[in-house]
Parts: sequence; C-alpha cells; structure tokens
Amino acid sequence: TLGARLSFLSVALWWAVFSLPVLMFVEEPPSPAEGRSLRGKAVFLAGLGRLMSTFKEIRHYKNLFIFLLAFWLYNDGIGTIIRMAAIYGATIGIPLSHLVGALLVTQFVGIPFSLAFGTLASRIGSKRAIMTGLSLYLCITYAGVFIEKNWHFWALAIAVGIVQGGTQAISRSFFASMIPPGRTAEFFGFYDISSKFSGIIGPAVFGLITQASGSSRIAIAVLSYTFIGGMLILRKVRG
Repeated sequence: TLGARLSFLSVALWWAVFSLPVLMFVEEPPSPAEGRSLRGKAVFLAGLGRLMSTFKEIRHYKNLFIFLLAFWLYNDGIGTIIRMAAIYGATIGIPLSHLVGALLVTQFVGIPFSLAFGTLASRIGSKRAIMTGLSLYLCITYAGVFIEKNWHFWALAIAVGIVQGGTQAISRSFFASMIPPGRTAEFFGFYDISSKFSGIIGPAVFGLITQASGSSRIAIAVLSYTFIGGMLILRKVRG
C-alpha cells in the first residue's frame, strides 16, 4: 500500500503549495459587522439561513431554476461515474493496474477536450454542447454493461475523459450566463454547495441495486436515468 499512501502525501503537498499564493498575496476583505459577532452554532445557522434565502431567490428566476434541476440530476450521474468507476471495474474483474492506468488517462484526455468543448459551445451554443456531452454519457452507461475485457474499460475511460471536463465546465459557464447582475458570488456559492449534495443519490442507488440484484452491470444501466431525466429537463431551458 506504499504507493497509495504516498499519493495522499502528494495531494497534501499539492494543496499546500498552491494555497500559498492565496494566503500570501490575496487580501482578506473585511467581514460584515453582523458576521463578526457570530460564534459556534450561530455561524452554522446563519449560513444555513443564507443558503435557504438564496434558494428562494433562485426560484424567482424560472430559467435558472429549471437549469439547476437538470444540473442536479445529470451531475448526480457524472459524480456517480467518477466515484464508482474503480469499484465497478473491480467487481467485473478488471485488474488494479488497468484500473489505475485507465482512470489516470481520463484526466489527461480531459484537458484538451475541455478546451474543445469550449470551442464547440461557442459554435453551437452552451445548451447544445451540454446535450451533446450528456448524450455521450448515456452511451457510456449502456456500453459499460457489456464490458468484458481490459481494453473495454480503457476505451470507456477515454470516452469519459472526452466529455467529463467539458460538460462540467460548460454547465458552469451556462449557469453564469443566467445569473442576474450583482448576484454572482451568492448564486455560484449555492450552485457549488448544491452540486455536492446532488452527488449523493446516484452512488446510493448504485449500491442498493447492486446489493439487491447481485449485479453491478444492472446498476450501471439504471444510472442512465440521471442523464435521460437531465436532458429532458434541460430541453425546457431557454438558451
């Protein structure tokens, strides 16, 4: 397990090094007077209250709210693929060396294709670019059912790399284009926090179906509901 242990250390060093510019050169803006007086539980409750208030505000922007509903659904599928890919590969007999290598190549493939998706969005629009990515994700989930050999897993890992970064990046920019002036930080904060919660249901459903059916292949096929539902809701978004 030495390699796995060292990987945790490398991540810690990465975070430490790239946190230094922010800590050293970015000034801390003054906090509001009401915020400075809050302590402990009051801070948590105040933050929760602001979150709920922002959610109520977002609901007044129909187009933005519909997009968020679509995003929560398809982002759950994307998050499940990211979190469960190695577990799924292990359950169908893919060796550890191939799992690690395939998941690593996903990151390198994602870099140029994230830029390519930006070009695609500028030509056909952000909404259509996201729909394209989700269509490919849908194909990936169905193809995942039929994985038999190591190279199959590699091929799907590359396919995920093609759409993963681009779909998520274009989703953020599309959301940003709908935010009313002066509300960027508040709405993006809600977007970021809610995206974490939207990645909970998918892995839970995946685990429950695998446990009930005894087959992770069925679970990966059922995961397609997140992309189908997300695409159907996204079609209602103007843009």
